[in-house]
Amino acid sequence: MDLENILDKVVDFATIYGIKVIGAILIWIIGSWVIKKLIKGSRKVMTKSNYDESLQKFLLNLINWILKILLIITLLGTLGVPTTSFAAIIAAAGLAIGLALQGSLGNFAGGVLIMIFKPIKIGDLIEAQGQIGVVKQIEIFTTKLTGLSNKEIIMPNGALSNGTIVNYTTEGTRRVDLTFGVGYDSDIKKTKEVFLDVITSHPLVLSDPAPTV
Repeated sequence: MDLENILDKVVDFATIYGIKVIGAILIWIIGSWVIKKLIKGSRKVMTKSNYDESLQKFLLNLINWILKILLIITLLGTLGVPTTSFAAIIAAAGLAIGLALQGSLGNFAGGVLIMIFKPIKIGDLIEAQGQIGVVKQIEIFTTKLTGLSNKEIIMPNGALSNGTIVNYTTEGTRRVDLTFGVGYDSDIKKTKEVFLDVITSHPLVLSDPAPTV
C-alpha cells in the first residue's frame, strides 16, 4: 500500500507539474518567436523613420530586455511561482535607479527626443545655452559642438532639448545685419549709395531678397 501511495503521488505530481512544465516550454518558444518578430518589426520602423543607429541599438536592446523579463515572469506564474513579489522588487529597483540617475535619465530622454524629432543634425550651425557652434556629434546623453574659435563644446541633452535652439542652417539662407558708423557731417545719401554698391558687388550677397541700407 505504501508503494502504491507513493506511485500515485508521483503520478499526480508528474501530471500536474508535467503539464505546467510543458505549458511553460510552449510559452517560452512562442514568446521568444513573438519577441523576435516584434524586434524585427521595430527595427524596420526605426530604419524607415531614419532613427540614429546608436539610438536604434539602445531602444531595440531595451525593448528586448523588457519583453524577456515579462516573458520570464509569465513563465514563473505558469509554473505556480508567486510573481507579485518579483513585480514589487522590479518596481522598487526601477524607482531606486530612477532617483539615483535622475539627471542622466533627463539627458537620455533629451537625447532620444533630439534624435527622433531632429531639430538639429550634424553640420548645423546652432545657438543654444549661450553657445554658438557647428554640431559635431549627437550622442545619447550629450551633443558636441565645434565653437567658432575651434573649441569643443559639450552640452547635456536634457538642457539642450528643454531650451531654445536657434538653427542658422535650416533655411539655407539668412539675413545678416551689419552696423557701421559715419561722421555727422557725412552725406547720408552718398554713404548709402556707396554701401549698397559694395554690398551688391559681393558674390555671396543674394539679389533676391535684395539688400537694403
